Amino acid sequence: MAHVPASERRPQLVQAAIDLMTREGIAAGSTRAIAAELGVAQATVHYTFGTKKDLYRAIVERLTSDFVGEVRAASPGDGAFGEQVRTLVQALWEAATGEHGHCVLLSEFGALALRDPDMREIMLEMQHDIEGTAVEMLDALAAAHGLTLALPARRIAVHFLGGFDGLTARHLTLRNPGDRPDPDTLEALELLVATTVGLCLGTPAARPEPGWHGDRDGL
Repeated sequence: MAHVPASERRPQLVQAAIDLMTREGIAAGSTRAIAAELGVAQATVHYTFGTKKDLYRAIVERLTSDFVGEVRAASPGDGAFGEQVRTLVQALWEAATGEHGHCVLLSEFGALALRDPDMREIMLEMQHDIEGTAVEMLDALAAAHGLTLALPARRIAVHFLGGFDGLTARHLTLRNPGDRPDPDTLEALELLVATTVGLCLGTPAARPEPGWHGDRDGL
């Protein structure tokens, strides 16, 4: 087999690990299984990633980068501030709950972090990255509309992401493969958007119009 530089082999192994763990869970991601997924020797995995922590960090960094990149690439459209927030939340929801199953994998890593100090360090870095991205996007959207946020963007971002994480977990717990979100989850997501916009503008949350949350794909 032709020699492949470590700079090329590393992302290949990360993708192989993600594919394997997405299908079968973190517990299935032994170095032997990851090597078999890519068709390389087990020693290649050990050489490329000196420790399991290094491997897990690389996986979480890739998942976070893909997730954040997908949301950043979404266009907020040309509507009012609140409508643009809603559009970005829809992109976030689709990125988090898509059929690729990466959100489930990140949830598994999060559960592992409750008992594993090394994993906790990795997941804290991911949380800070996601919160920082939310702050940047809120500030940029407010600036585009000539608005001054009623609260610091970080406080709003933490409020929103806390609710969003809970609704994502609810959806993943209740759904069967291929299921759309249930009406209660969709309504709660609309209310979360409304309260978040209200915090941004310093106004009471606007009640979503009846049926609004069920009329579009995704939300």
